[in-house]
Amino acid sequence: MEAKRNDNPVNDKLRNTANSSVSLQIEKKLQSSERSFDLNVTLELPAGITIVFGPSGAGKTTLLECIAGLIEPDRGTISVAGRVLFDRNENVNIRPQHRSMGYVFQDLALFPHLSVRKNVEYGLSGLNADERKDRAEKILASFRIAHLHSRKPAQISGGERQRVALARALVTDPSALLLDEPLAGLDAATKSKIMDDLRAWNAAHRIPILYVTHSRVEVFALGERMIVLENGLLIAQGVPHEVMSSPWQETVAELSEFENILEATVTAAHADRGTMSCHIAGTSVQLETPLVRAEVGSTIRIGIRAGDILLAVNKPVGLSARNILLGELIYLEKRDVIVMAKVDCGVEMKVQLTLAARDSLQLRIGLDVWLIVKTHSCHLMTVCV
Repeated sequence: MEAKRNDNPVNDKLRNTANSSVSLQIEKKLQSSERSFDLNVTLELPAGITIVFGPSGAGKTTLLECIAGLIEPDRGTISVAGRVLFDRNENVNIRPQHRSMGYVFQDLALFPHLSVRKNVEYGLSGLNADERKDRAEKILASFRIAHLHSRKPAQISGGERQRVALARALVTDPSALLLDEPLAGLDAATKSKIMDDLRAWNAAHRIPILYVTHSRVEVFALGERMIVLENGLLIAQGVPHEVMSSPWQETVAELSEFENILEATVTAAHADRGTMSCHIAGTSVQLETPLVRAEVGSTIRIGIRAGDILLAVNKPVGLSARNILLGELIYLEKRDVIVMAKVDCGVEMKVQLTLAARDSLQLRIGLDVWLIVKTHSCHLMTVCV
């Protein structure tokens, strides 16, 4: 049932954005021929950019669609800036067009037959022509596309179309902004410029922004906080650097580009040194890791980034690093300006190198090498009891 209230976002008075936040507690069951899916999330998100991270099929887009009103949850509540948008118990479900919500879809959904300015003005039908033109021109200028106002979407670049989509979503002065991988497919330089403009807009307006991405670059460039979804559940949240650098869950580690994830058993705890000794399953390899609350004999997973491992062709001596592993180089491949190597140390380890390092060390398949792993490059994940 539609709530009986004035829901025209264009006619709303200016909000107190200092108190703006998204609050939700929702459950939604989705079924298709391929899979059954349950979204069950409770969140309180303040103003600013929150990254929504997770593998494909985790529920990221479904979460945004529930907030936008495009999908109706089975149970729960959703409110933005103190305004109830959905409450199953109270039979409240505000229509999408009345939620004062900006939404940029993955495919942008620009109207191909309308000019850039007409696309941006589309959500301002409640204003007179002069007001629509004035607001459109201001937002186009803020995203550096005012000179494109008369062109059609097909006549501008991909990055410019992304800017138009952002401008159209923000021109209505929304209570919150939902972005579903808005920069996918763009080159790094174009992404960087658009992210600069989005940061500037966010600093001036301070509304909740939920930003879905798979890009670590975008996580660290934009995120003030982040949440991680897996199979419809919230599995991690916090400051991006903390969540991505010390991932307790294996899913977060994989998304954070920890190329090496090893299962191990705790063999000893060294409280005086702040470390533990761990035996890698199925091998004779021992690693020293940071000390965590894990009993001797318990199983843990260890994540190590390929870029955090040093490689030597002679046995290193006099190092502070505690983990020095002898192995055979079994794989070597150039990937753009980096080289990815695999070394069999009893367990296969992926190592990332520069082209210069490959050449100066004269690396070749079958060569004996040593891997050097600092204790604090070993990130501990879920303890398996």
